[in-house]
Amino acid sequence: MLKLIKLELRKVKIGFYIKRALFANLVVILIFFLMIISPKDGRNIEFTSFINTFIMVESLIKAVFIIFASVLLSRFVIEEYKNKTITVLFTYPINRKKLIISKLMIVVLFTFIAIVLSNILVDFILYNINIFYNFVPSKLTMTTVIESLIIIFLNALVSSTAALIPMYVGMKKKSVPTTIVSSILIMFLICSNSGCYSLKFISIIPILLSILGIFVTYLSIIDIEHEDIII
Repeated sequence: MLKLIKLELRKVKIGFYIKRALFANLVVILIFFLMIISPKDGRNIEFTSFINTFIMVESLIKAVFIIFASVLLSRFVIEEYKNKTITVLFTYPINRKKLIISKLMIVVLFTFIAIVLSNILVDFILYNINIFYNFVPSKLTMTTVIESLIIIFLNALVSSTAALIPMYVGMKKKSVPTTIVSSILIMFLICSNSGCYSLKFISIIPILLSILGIFVTYLSIIDIEHEDIII
């Protein structure tokens, strides 16, 4: 499995997507910086506390990388079926399920790591910007930091698995646009449930979407060993 993942990473040139992820982070940072220097009514209404700031950061980053995951799914899976290049791969003496799972593992791991690291990076940069601009009136406590990290990891796990749902939808039509559009719908469902930033509150909708993502992935590959790839 590890060899398949390494081969897949070489084939798709994962460095290209890492650069795009870094660019996405720059855009997120720019958005927040513009919000900081352009306060409404002469004050930063949005940044009432670090908790509130972290909520906004996490919501935006999740939105970005759920859609980003659909692009990866399109590149790794949907386009392979659409262009029929998957038929060539299936002629090799390689277990089909392992082949598809290796592709999906790359997408899930990339999305998970990207969400976690992006949150930490953007939060860290905003914290340092706050030293000079003082746009957040409250102080950052160690309790807030620890709780934020736990929530970031949990939400990254939920989001990265829920991001698999568009693959099932896209496979039905063998369509990249359908995959991306469905990811936008998933993004709205997940990010609209980020209103409470507490370990005591984990929204049921993202968790259900995460379970659904794993389930539809199972449905997508369960009979793949016996399928003839006819597009």
